Amino acid sequence: MALVKGTNCGFVTVSPVADPGGTPLIIDTAAAAFKDVAPAGATKVTEIGWWSNNVSEEANFEVGIYDHNVGDNNPEARIGVDDVNAKGTAAGWKKVTGLNIAITEAVTYWIAFQLDNTATASNMNYSSLAGEKMDRKYAQASLPDPWGVSSTSNAILGAIYAVYETGAPPPAAAKFGSLNRDFYGPEQNIGLYTEI
Repeated sequence: MALVKGTNCGFVTVSPVADPGGTPLIIDTAAAAFKDVAPAGATKVTEIGWWSNNVSEEANFEVGIYDHNVGDNNPEARIGVDDVNAKGTAAGWKKVTGLNIAITEAVTYWIAFQLDNTATASNMNYSSLAGEKMDRKYAQASLPDPWGVSSTSNAILGAIYAVYETGAPPPAAAKFGSLNRDFYGPEQNIGLYTEI
């Protein structure tokens, strides 16, 4: 397997299930965020997850969405967060469902998570791909707001995803047709008449 944007990292339509592969990166006591652009029609994030690459002790983790700092090319203000979630002890995808974080299509966001300390170092996965960006902050007890100065990694895909939903299509325009037939039915006639 490999990290593929839109499949097992970044904005996705369904939760990934397989090991994404990649290189392990120690992530306990750190926050990590992956930059992506909200797809066409996207209106909200309903789930955020990240890949825990190894067995380690139980710890709390947080997930969130940040807006984009264009000047510094990193996360800025936190626009949504869920801050109480049990990691468990097994390796695998760690996810939070039932979210309702509003986003706008074609806007750049950062999908983020933070993990509390574990006695055995916990790892996420990453891989390199030109043009991508993951951002990290170490010694974090929670997802910061705002994000602030951090350690940035260019050309890196992080195993962090957000499931998004699209908005409902607008209602179809009503069609009335002519008053004589479509509205009143084929047997009605409300046109001009001639007296006898």
